[in-house]
Amino acid sequence: MSRFEPALMERALRAIGRPPAAVPWASVEEEALELAGGLCRRFEGYYGAPYLCPARVWTIGYGATFYADGRRVRQEDPPISREAAARLLRLMLAKHFLPAVLELCPVLLQESPGRVAAVLDFTFNLGAGRLQASSLRRCVNAGDWPSAAAEFRKWIIGGGRPLRGLILRREAEVELL
Repeated sequence: MSRFEPALMERALRAIGRPPAAVPWASVEEEALELAGGLCRRFEGYYGAPYLCPARVWTIGYGATFYADGRRVRQEDPPISREAAARLLRLMLAKHFLPAVLELCPVLLQESPGRVAAVLDFTFNLGAGRLQASSLRRCVNAGDWPSAAAEFRKWIIGGGRPLRGLILRREAEVELL
């Protein structure tokens, strides 16, 4: 996936008669990354050493499955510090997940940092593929935030049953809407 270019999206929005966001995108982006990072740190938790997540994928830090250079996390990798884990999370959110979210939900360029962060955290947790195929995406792109809240709340199942951690995470995301 290529890097998302906000300036290109703003030109495209102007071309179809939709004004660009009133607030400069850079400030929205920065706040959204901070909010989403806070949610990820809270719900992923910090693990210095590699571990197998519930999806049976090697993970480290705050839910990272790959490193800045693109290498996948492996069982034999050395531990990382809390600070390194926070930097890696920020990098993953900014360079991998945010471009995917904005490509799938371009309407978020004109939304609040909270709404961007909610969708960003959801995507970090479940992946861009799940967002792409979801009814949540359709609600977000339609600007139907009450329906989007209901869609967030559907994503609470893990191992065939509702998980308390996912229920709490989805409610935290809904609060940002």
